[in-house]
Amino acid sequence: MTTNVDLYDSSYSNYSLETYSEIRRETYGEDYGQTSWVSTAESHEIPELLQLSADSSVLEIGCGSGGYAVGLAKRIGCRIVGFEINASGVKTATALAENEEVSDIVEFEQHDASKKLPYEDNSFDAIYSTDVLCHVPLRKQVLTNTQRLLKTGGRFVFSDALVIGGVVSNEEIETRSSVGMYFFSPPGVNEQLIEESGLTLLEARDTTENSARLSKRWHDAREKRKDALIECEGNENFLGVQRFLECVHTLTSERRLLRFLYTCEK
Repeated sequence: MTTNVDLYDSSYSNYSLETYSEIRRETYGEDYGQTSWVSTAESHEIPELLQLSADSSVLEIGCGSGGYAVGLAKRIGCRIVGFEINASGVKTATALAENEEVSDIVEFEQHDASKKLPYEDNSFDAIYSTDVLCHVPLRKQVLTNTQRLLKTGGRFVFSDALVIGGVVSNEEIETRSSVGMYFFSPPGVNEQLIEESGLTLLEARDTTENSARLSKRWHDAREKRKDALIECEGNENFLGVQRFLECVHTLTSERRLLRFLYTCEK
């Protein structure tokens, strides 16, 4: 059985280390503290898909280390609440907002996306979530929560990197799941759950190529800094993350696992 691998705690707690920043810049071209498969072009497009303005009230489901939310707030001036189940992520995100002097319009909290969220109905103009829902049980409940929290006409943009596109072995599933809890879905299930939640699907875009390209870049950027990463993570964990990234690249480049970006409206 594949050993569990620490990808997220080490990434979030070591956010400020130059080695990890270098890896993110080499992988994505920009550094938002990313640990996902969202390309820089997609990161720039998300505010347009959400139709954000300075007056928007925004919720991020799975904020990670907070870099993207902080960047959005600085560029657009909108108010953002980000939440994350990982305590290290929330701590790092809160410190980042303070350092970047946007804590008056950005706040971060620790919540579980699969449970009822402590926000009022119809309280957000926009909600987004990048490669998070594949970690969360009770996906229909997450989508129903989102529909409840959005104002009429508000938009929800999310991505799912674990749509099954072909035959995947048990060893590949174990390796792909070694960094956390994951839920794989057949084609069409997200579309069905979106409809059942009361949201309207505007677009489902195949972005599998992002996962294939970024996983290879991420792997290679880490390999260049092997000694420094082993000092931070330990040799066994370093090798485990590398195996994970190799597996992601193989499955997505062969289109046996697909990634889609969904834009929905209430």
